[in-house]
Amino acid sequence: MGERCCAVLRVLVLQAAWALAGGQVRYSVPEEAKAGTVVGRLAQDLGLEAGEAEARRLRLVAQGRRASVEVSGASGALLVSSRLDREELCGKSAPCALRLEVLLERPLRVFHVQLEVTDINDNAPIFPAARKNLSIAELTTMPGSRFPLEGASDADIGANAQLSYTLSPSEHFSLDLQKTEEDGESLFLVLRKSLDRETIPVHRLVLTATDGGRPSLTGTMELVISVLDVNDNMPQFNQSVYKVQLPENAERGTLIIKLNATDLDEGSNSKVSYSLQILSPQDGRDIFRIDRNSGEIRLAGDLDFEDVSLYRLQVDATDKGTAPLSGHCKVVLEVLDVNDNAPEVWVTSLSVPVPENASVGTVVALLSVSDRDSGANGRVRCWVWPAAPFGLEATFAGSYSLVLREALDRERVSEYEVEVRAEDGGAPALGTRRGLRVPVSDVNDNAPLFAQAVYTVLARENNAAGAELARLWARDPDEAGNGRVSYSVWEGAAGGVGAAAGSGWRAASSYVSVDAESGRVWALQPLDYEELQVLQFEVRAVDAGEPPLCGNATVQLFVLDENDNAPALLPPAGSAPEAGAVAAEAASSSSSSFVGPMSGSGTLWAWAAWGAPAGQVVAKIRAVDADSGYNAWLRYELWEPRAKGPFRVGLYSGEVSTARPLDEADGARHTLLIVVRDHGEPARSATATLSVSLLEANEAVLAAGSSASSSGSGSRLALGVDVGGAAASAATNVWLVVAICAVSSLFLLALVLYGASRWAPRAAVLSGPGPTTLVCASEVGSWSYSQRHSRSLCVADGAAKSDLMVFSPNFPPPPPGAAPKDTQPEPSTLLHTVSDTALLSFVLSQTLAPLSA
Repeated sequence: MGERCCAVLRVLVLQAAWALAGGQVRYSVPEEAKAGTVVGRLAQDLGLEAGEAEARRLRLVAQGRRASVEVSGASGALLVSSRLDREELCGKSAPCALRLEVLLERPLRVFHVQLEVTDINDNAPIFPAARKNLSIAELTTMPGSRFPLEGASDADIGANAQLSYTLSPSEHFSLDLQKTEEDGESLFLVLRKSLDRETIPVHRLVLTATDGGRPSLTGTMELVISVLDVNDNMPQFNQSVYKVQLPENAERGTLIIKLNATDLDEGSNSKVSYSLQILSPQDGRDIFRIDRNSGEIRLAGDLDFEDVSLYRLQVDATDKGTAPLSGHCKVVLEVLDVNDNAPEVWVTSLSVPVPENASVGTVVALLSVSDRDSGANGRVRCWVWPAAPFGLEATFAGSYSLVLREALDRERVSEYEVEVRAEDGGAPALGTRRGLRVPVSDVNDNAPLFAQAVYTVLARENNAAGAELARLWARDPDEAGNGRVSYSVWEGAAGGVGAAAGSGWRAASSYVSVDAESGRVWALQPLDYEELQVLQFEVRAVDAGEPPLCGNATVQLFVLDENDNAPALLPPAGSAPEAGAVAAEAASSSSSSFVGPMSGSGTLWAWAAWGAPAGQVVAKIRAVDADSGYNAWLRYELWEPRAKGPFRVGLYSGEVSTARPLDEADGARHTLLIVVRDHGEPARSATATLSVSLLEANEAVLAAGSSASSSGSGSRLALGVDVGGAAASAATNVWLVVAICAVSSLFLLALVLYGASRWAPRAAVLSGPGPTTLVCASEVGSWSYSQRHSRSLCVADGAAKSDLMVFSPNFPPPPPGAAPKDTQPEPSTLLHTVSDTALLSFVLSQTLAPLSA
């Protein structure tokens, strides 16, 4: 580098010497020299001494433009003061010489200095534009075609301005530079290979210009070559087959798929319109629609997986070129199943009605169950509700049998409402219900049943024949003939019939009958309480089934007593029955009040002693009423004489006693008319005439004794009368010794009898079977009960007066035939027994009564 500077200075010195010799100084400086660079020693070259340049004010005179150089006042050298740009100062002129004037004073003198600015390669080649656009049609432009290009320019001169061109590598293009004297240099772009816009729509090349400087500088220009389109490409889809899935419950307007067919052409050649064709099934063309411009396929109808599960569509894409080209693709649409179908239940066979005695496992119905959905949506679960008495059994896929699981009872449930329920396995699950009516047919499995096992019927006696006594009803829950009941009286036994002795046993059907259809119980004849108190029989109810079933009920018919019997007088105790039968008769009246004397055909006789005290019992009227209860409750009234007399009658006891002490003024004989009346409605009565004779005490005793001993003289016996002990009181002295002897004798006799009773069985009171009614007489009242059966009579011990105790059995007679061992004898053979102790007490009371008075 130093050597080069030295060479430059030598050149400058020689030039200055040449200039002084010719009267002009010449300097040369390269452009772009730095400020302060010494161009030349101007003062020395002008022949000035040291210091003279400063003294004489050596300076550079400006000539209108800045010269970018100056003269140093101290040294007198020409220096570069600012940037020197040859291209700015001289442009393309060569050489570039600047003419300067230098002024020197004292004396004034002008020198001409020529400064040449030499060129350096400081400017790169420049193209007119950074980018140049070219358009070349594809296919139709043939290889070898030339396209002119504008070359680059370089501000430098000389070798620095000599340009060469290069093109970026390309298989389609090359450069051709031609130089002629007329046109100079011409640059061309040459097509070497046909273009394909769809392959490379735009070619981008770089054209580079290089100058001849050292180092060389370059300039570039981008060549943008656009390939013009020709409709040589059909629209293309990125897939030949598109697979799409869509649920069957998709709504109309749902976007199925958006297709995009690309056409490598451009402009109208690349604009594509779409069309849709249905390949299968043929009837699906109204279900889909396609947008011709966007290629969107949307749902236009309803999908149903159960009808069509797969659609095959073909889409055509056609461009709008002069000769339209088309591309094709297929769309396979798979319809996804949605649980939109509930299970369906069909009854393929139904066997009704079902007999109630059908065995468990009997098939009632055959069912078929299906679901049009698939997979879990079509998997069906079935059951029956209620769970009893029927159930479901799966026979094979989709088929079920409705079978009997429990025994049936038509009387409890005559018809079943069975519901078969089915539910699929979808989410949410869908279900269906199918109702079945299963009637149950009747079987005769129920016997008629009465509401009560025993019916108690009350009926008044003397009812009319044909009167309705009761109505029975037996319930048979079966239906039709199995529940149609007929009634009848069972003739197997006629218990509870109490008939009079000797009348024999009679069947229940002789008293009552039962209507076969209604169950009404009718009376065949009037009932008589005195003949029949309780009638017990059975009614049988039989249905019309096969085989017939029956049920029984016991009927206890109690006959209620009516006051249809008047009181009847009884013979006195100890009298012969023959005498009683001849001596008296009872007169009856249906009137409730006694108007006049009742007539009677017999007279009762009694004796009383003069002087008998008040209250002395003269006689006792004995009567009985065949009725019972109030109808048999008797009362005794003294009808005549109505005026106050010496006698009175106990209202309920029937005892005739003295109302006051008897004296001789009362007369020798008194006739009493006594009325015996019951309490029935209407009341019935009987009359008895009692003739009482007044005697002396001894005569009264003799009369009583003769009366008791002469049982055969019926005309002198008094019926139903007991002689009192009033006459004994008058013969106290006569009988005092007799009484003492009698007491001693009786005491000994009592000891003997007592000893004998220790080793001998006691006498039993005989009675018939059945409960015995005890009726005791008292001052308050007397209940009398009688039947034409056996009776047992007892005399009460230790009583001041004799009372009758009548024990009347209340039991039905035994049936005809052989009597069992315990059967009592006929009433006529029953014994009227009186105990010895009672007899002794009676005698003592009659004997000692006067003594006590």
